[in-house]
Amino acid sequence: MTTLIHTGLTQAGTVLAASEGEGNMLIPHPADIIWSLVVVVVIAVVFRKFALPKLQQVLDERAALIEGGIAKAAEAQQAADQALEEKQAVLAEARADAAKVRDGAREEGKAIVAEHRARATEEATRIAEAAQRQIAAERQAAAESLRSDVGDLATQLASKIVGEELADSVARSRVVDRFLDELEASQSVGSAGREG
Repeated sequence: MTTLIHTGLTQAGTVLAASEGEGNMLIPHPADIIWSLVVVVVIAVVFRKFALPKLQQVLDERAALIEGGIAKAAEAQQAADQALEEKQAVLAEARADAAKVRDGAREEGKAIVAEHRARATEEATRIAEAAQRQIAAERQAAAESLRSDVGDLATQLASKIVGEELADSVARSRVVDRFLDELEASQSVGSAGREG
């Protein structure tokens, strides 16, 4: 500002000196130049005193508003980052819990399958043993029935061969036992011959 005034006064002095010697129409009168400089200086002082502080205040308010917005944005970003971290932590915890539940369910399922398998094996063994006992009992009953039927047939055959009735049960038993022993002996000889 001071430089501007100083430059203006220097030029005014130069113009004043030049205009006194010449009467040039393009160059204004020195008094006009001085008054113009005084007006410019007054305007510059008024501008600096009144307008510049208002303009500076508006710029400062705008800068404060921008900085406040930046600070709020940074806080919002920080809150969003923190919320994201919390969400990820909760999600990781939920995944871990789900994995534990899934593993527990698998183990429980394996235990249930093993228990059912053991029960089924036990039941199958029990059924097989009962079937074996029933088969043995039926075999025994069939053998007794067969022995009785064979005994009756042998008695009838012996009665026809001997020509007399075997009414005595002791004699009948003796004949049946002897016949069965001979039958078993002939079967064992026949099976030994087939194997050899």
